[in-house]
Amino acid sequence: MTARPVALALVESPAQLLNFLEWALGERDGAPEPVRCEAAVLLPLDPATRHQLRVMADVARAEGIDVGLYDIRKVPVGFAHALASLVRKLTTADRLVIGDPFSGIIQRLLPLARTRDFVLVDDGTATLELSSQLLAGHPLVRWHHSGSMPGAAARAARRISPGGGTRLEVFSCLTSAGLRLPPGAVASFNGYGWARQRYGLPQVRPGTDMIGTSLAETGLIDPDRYVHEVVMLAHQLNAERYFAHRREDPDKLRLLAEYGELEIVRPELPLELELLTGPVADTLVCLLSTVLYTLPLVLAGSGVEITACADVAGWLAGAGHLRAGGRLPGRGNRSMTWNATLKLTAKSAFESCTGLRVTRARAAHPRAETPGRAEAPGKVAASARPPARRPTGC
Repeated sequence: MTARPVALALVESPAQLLNFLEWALGERDGAPEPVRCEAAVLLPLDPATRHQLRVMADVARAEGIDVGLYDIRKVPVGFAHALASLVRKLTTADRLVIGDPFSGIIQRLLPLARTRDFVLVDDGTATLELSSQLLAGHPLVRWHHSGSMPGAAARAARRISPGGGTRLEVFSCLTSAGLRLPPGAVASFNGYGWARQRYGLPQVRPGTDMIGTSLAETGLIDPDRYVHEVVMLAHQLNAERYFAHRREDPDKLRLLAEYGELEIVRPELPLELELLTGPVADTLVCLLSTVLYTLPLVLAGSGVEITACADVAGWLAGAGHLRAGGRLPGRGNRSMTWNATLKLTAKSAFESCTGLRVTRARAAHPRAETPGRAEAPGKVAASARPPARRPTGC
C-alpha cells in the first residue's frame, strides 16, 4: 500500500497553528489530494505564547494531527537538537506549509526542504505585505526592516515563487482584501469552517466586550495613549470584559482593569476559538486589526455585532509607522482615515472583503464621567450567512 503524501507545517504562533488546522481539516478551494498532516511548532521564548501553543498542540492532536514542539530558539543545545529532528521531516515532506515566510528561522530551514509544493497559511495582515513583495520579486523582509537585506530572505522569495515546477497556495481569509499573487499561485479561502463545526456557535449574552491588541507592545501605538483611549471607550460603552492579546504587558493590563473597571481575560486559545467557546457579549469592540477580518467569519450567524473602533491611525506613534497604518483593515492607502461613520472608501473595502454590512453603533450610557468624548464606533453585524462550503482537501 502506497503511503499518503505528507504535508509538514512550520508554525510559530497559535493563530498560525489554528490556520493550519483549518487548511488541513476544513474545506477550501484548490485542494489537492488528501495528505497526512504533521505540524512542527517552533516555540518562541515568550511564556504566554508558548502556553497557548501547547494548548493548541493538544487541540491538534485530538483532531489526529501529529504535532512536535521544538525549542529551536534555545541556543545552542535547543537549536542543535531541534535541527537534527527537523532535517529528516523537511527532506521527506511532500508539501511544506509555512506559517510565517518572513521568519528568519523558517527562511534558514527552507533550503533543507526538497519539495517544490508550498502552502502559506494566513498570518494576519502581514499576508498583504507578503503578496506585494512576491509580486515585486523583493526579498521577504518585514516592513520595518532596516539595513542590508539578509541573503536568506531573497532566497526564500525565489524558492516559493510559483513557476518552473513550483506550486504556491496561499490560504487566507484576506483573498478579497487586496491580496494579489504572482501568476500561477493559487488562492484558497479560509472561512474558519472547521472551527465553527468543531465548537459550534457560542452562547451570547447582553453586554459589551473589548478586544485588545499588542500594538503598544510592538511600538506602533504610544502605551499611554492606548490606555487613555481604551479607558474612555470602556466607560462610554459600558464595557465589562477586555480580552487581552497574549503579548500585552501586564502593567498595562493592570491600568486598564483599575481605571477602565474591566475584567481582564487572558485567553488560552486564539481569540477566534476562545470566543466560540463562549459565553460572549452581543457587542465586541475591536481596534482596526486582523480580527475585523476573522471574527465576522467565525461568529457569522451568532447575532454578535463587531464594532470597529474609530480613528486608530491617530494613535500611531510617529510618522515612521505610516506603513503599518496602511496594513490596517480597509486602509488601502495612507490617506484613508477611519472615523465614527466609516468613510465610504474604507466601508466599501471592508464590506467587499467580508460580505457583511457596516452600520453605525450607539454608545451605551457611560458608567462614570470621563474626560473628552470618544467617537461612536462603526458596527458590523456578524449575523450574515457563513461562506459557501468548499471541497475538502485533507
